[in-house]
Amino acid sequence: MEHLKIDISKVTGFVSEDTIRGYEDKVTQSNEALHNKTGKGSDFLGWLDLPSSITSEHLAEIKDTAEKIRSLADYVVVTGIGGSYLGAKAVIDALSNSFDYLQNNRKNPVILYAGQNIGEDYSYELLELLKDKSFAVVVISKSGTTTEPAIAFRLLKQLMEQKYSQDEIKERIVAITDAKKGALRTLADREGYKTFVIPDNVGGRYSVLTPVGLLPISIAGFDIEKLVEGARFMEEETKPGKSFYENPAAVYAATRNALYNDGKAIEILVNYQPKLHYLSEWWKQLYGESEGKENKGIFPASVDFTTDLHSMGQWIQEGVRNIFETVVSIATPNSEVKIPEDPDNLDSLNYLAGKRVDEVNKMAELGTLVAHVDGGVPNIKLEIPSLNEYYLGELLYFFEKACGISGYTLGINPFDQPGVEAYKKNMFALLGKPGFEEETKKIRERLK
Repeated sequence: MEHLKIDISKVTGFVSEDTIRGYEDKVTQSNEALHNKTGKGSDFLGWLDLPSSITSEHLAEIKDTAEKIRSLADYVVVTGIGGSYLGAKAVIDALSNSFDYLQNNRKNPVILYAGQNIGEDYSYELLELLKDKSFAVVVISKSGTTTEPAIAFRLLKQLMEQKYSQDEIKERIVAITDAKKGALRTLADREGYKTFVIPDNVGGRYSVLTPVGLLPISIAGFDIEKLVEGARFMEEETKPGKSFYENPAAVYAATRNALYNDGKAIEILVNYQPKLHYLSEWWKQLYGESEGKENKGIFPASVDFTTDLHSMGQWIQEGVRNIFETVVSIATPNSEVKIPEDPDNLDSLNYLAGKRVDEVNKMAELGTLVAHVDGGVPNIKLEIPSLNEYYLGELLYFFEKACGISGYTLGINPFDQPGVEAYKKNMFALLGKPGFEEETKKIRERLK
């Protein structure tokens, strides 16, 4: 059986193989620190052995709940922000028919999202849509007080109270929250909502293989057992004891750190499959929130090719040479479309007649690789055999594990996010939240 592959051959012209291999001891020690729980943030390592520790009973409970929600609702609103929605959306978008939401014979609910922004028009339009629709809510928050999802849940709950009885509401809301404490836990226990627990030792951006990600993915109709199985394989492949080149997460961590120390401060995640747009968004949060600390860290950016070759391609080809690319490639698409011949050939494309669209895409990928490397941009290639639950499980866990290794190699704590609180304090002060009076005065002075 084929699995995820990493190719760093188009990096070694910029930093040598010996330089990358020079990080072997550091990344090996970092990997061991993760497993021995001797590094910074070791109380947030519950994700590390999550794939192998998920029981069949736990998966069955998630699937049973998903089936119940599917039977009740045509629309399901996943309410959360950051890792509380990005992992699920990444997988659901990657596996969904691109136009399924337009079809009338859907087997599964339309998955919508709320609480990932504070856009008033977005909120209004969502509520207007749901007024005459059958809907359910999966609300995700450890505390229940995070501003964006808490506002969204208030609005959705109010709409439910206008449409449904209390007994019906209880069946249509699932809360994924802390085991014992917090506003959402208190509400869920009082109202009798079905609940799942966010483990205390798993941070939001590492939570896709907890109910945070698994329940929405299962509601959308996808095989969470296969997703976990793929992640379980990658967990084994990246454990300490594997040789350096046998551990793809170690190779990736070493390569990106070698490039970073050579002045490549921006990593661009590239895909040639539009279904992977939100995988890139998930990856950006994972690496940005994990590594951007102490004035260190590679800046994570992303592009969708070939679309963005017509907008960002010029900058990547000839802009500042402080970037490198990591390309996520899908070896074989799930569908087949061949380009027809045209007797008039006005577009001069008959030379492509009979070829699959994917062959054109793959040649664009290869041609771009050569052009960008020639233009001074190192390229790492990650390839999975096809786009399905199993290989997405491999890819998700690979990125999580490599992020932990890379963060420790960089010398920071990849499991906290102290900088996220700064904007919140200012926002609370400006909104007049009780307890922030002094901060309000200071900010008002600064804004004069």
